[in-house]
Amino acid sequence: MAAVSAPAAPAATGAPPSSAPRPAQRRARRRRGAVRLLGYVVLVAAAAAIMLPFAWMVISSLKENNDVFTVPLEWIPDPVRWSNYVDIWAKSDMVTWVKNTLVLSVTVTALQVTTGSFAAYGFAKMRFPGRNVLFLVYVGTIAVPWQSYMIPQFVMLSDVGLSNTLWAIVALQTFSAFGVFLMKQYYESIPESLSEAARIDGMSEYGIWWRIMLPLSKPAIASLVLLTFVNTWNDYLGPLIYLRDPQLWTIQLGLKTFISQYNAEYALIMAGSVLSVLPVALIFLFGQRYFVQGIATSGVKG
Repeated sequence: MAAVSAPAAPAATGAPPSSAPRPAQRRARRRRGAVRLLGYVVLVAAAAAIMLPFAWMVISSLKENNDVFTVPLEWIPDPVRWSNYVDIWAKSDMVTWVKNTLVLSVTVTALQVTTGSFAAYGFAKMRFPGRNVLFLVYVGTIAVPWQSYMIPQFVMLSDVGLSNTLWAIVALQTFSAFGVFLMKQYYESIPESLSEAARIDGMSEYGIWWRIMLPLSKPAIASLVLLTFVNTWNDYLGPLIYLRDPQLWTIQLGLKTFISQYNAEYALIMAGSVLSVLPVALIFLFGQRYFVQGIATSGVKG
């Protein structure tokens, strides 16, 4: 009778099952998690450091004048003086300052978006001799500081009777080389086939710019609107040179004179500063998505 052989034992490979992560993979995963956590901590700390002065300004605007610079710093006002925001309107010409600043910011923004997008279309989608050289020369003016030519500019605007008028600021900022550069980079990411198809259908260049390019360029337009509005709203040197009539002062000039007259009323000064920053903060808050998208895609070419 033949002997029955025992089943062979499985060969030992010495390798763990394929579904289980290897120790090296686990260590690499832990390192990536630690690096990501460290990055979040650094970002939170940087954001807190950036927001700290703004938070201190808002808190100080709700204090008594004598409590603004107390040591140690009190982060909770006691008592809370909401009346500071009423007093700043009563003791200053804040209505006129805000109105002038708003008129200038909206007008300059609308003009820069119109001129910048239209000129950018010519540089990006039209072919003519010397286009690249002209664009480089025009964009190169960004590197020229305004202080180097502001005196000849002031003389020229004074000769045509625009000094001491809001039109002087509008004339200075109607055109922006940065706006042309930003819009041109975005236009180049739009397929040329769209423009060619519109030309075949008989659409003029003005129609292509208005009906095709502008609707497709909302992120870039939003970025240009945000940057231009903030720059005009915060401008101090331009209004200081051209606007001498107190009825034409912007909020930056007005707050400077208010500080000179009420240099001991620190809480009111902080309240006025909060009011000057609030419109810009709101615009950034509601337009940051379009701003980031426009900046991120302006350097991408199709």
